[in-house]
Amino acid sequence: MYQQLRKHIEKIVPLSDEDFEFVSTHFLVKHYKKHQFLVQKGEIVPFNYYVVSGLTKLVYTDDSAKQHILAFAMEDWWDNDFQAYYTKTKATLSLECLEDTTVLCLSLDNYHALCAGLPKIEHFFLEKVTLGFLAAQRRILTLLTSNAAARYEQLIKQHPSLIQRVPKTQLAAYLGVSRETLSRLSS
Repeated sequence: MYQQLRKHIEKIVPLSDEDFEFVSTHFLVKHYKKHQFLVQKGEIVPFNYYVVSGLTKLVYTDDSAKQHILAFAMEDWWDNDFQAYYTKTKATLSLECLEDTTVLCLSLDNYHALCAGLPKIEHFFLEKVTLGFLAAQRRILTLLTSNAAARYEQLIKQHPSLIQRVPKTQLAAYLGVSRETLSRLSS
């Protein structure tokens, strides 16, 4: 599983064996079962999560207990309540497993030590944050400007495997439509 992380990092920056030995010492492996939480609203977020295998959803639950799905994360993706992680505050979001999931966990202290000890990793994380920010902007614009059919088509085009792995009720919540609307769109 560490080799998967190495390939992921090397898509952006090259690593020697010595570099990667240093990188790998900063991560912990954790295994979660379906429906387990990596992050729960109201708790401190001790780690950032790189998904080795499995699938998670990032959720905001409003005061009326309605769930708003912000993101899904599958293999080779990072996800978290980033605000809580970086500011060491309590989570406003929850990160839940939709499948049995294995993650590599990076504490904030280890993140800082890793970036200080290997500056090219700082470049890697900057690139990942930039790409994540761009994806978030696209998602916001899509939600603001596109109808349900266009949002569904964009999801199929960008992440076709999610359609097979995520229950329709969850996909509907992510797209901001009812389950019935999603059924009409997918038929």
